[in-house]
Amino acid sequence: MGGNASISLSLLSLGPERKGKCYNGYFVNGYVFHTEEYGHGRKTYNSGVYIKRSTSSEFEVDYYGRLEEVIELQYHSEQNIVFFIQMLLI
Repeated sequence: MGGNASISLSLLSLGPERKGKCYNGYFVNGYVFHTEEYGHGRKTYNSGVYIKRSTSSEFEVDYYGRLEEVIELQYHSEQNIVFFIQMLLI
């Protein structure tokens, strides 16, 4: 591991700051995602989540779900980590 990687791991191991932020939606990589609650009753919204995962064997597993929460945590560094909490509908 390089010096920067070990510093980042050390900072992550301290855990997040005490305060986090919750969002009704999030813009990432040119896409806008909204929580299911935010989109309820609106004409259009995007709360769907699709994940294609390859297993250790040759099988691929598709997961479908709905975005329930978007939480951003600040760690003891300059980087924030954003968590997308979803309900799986396999």
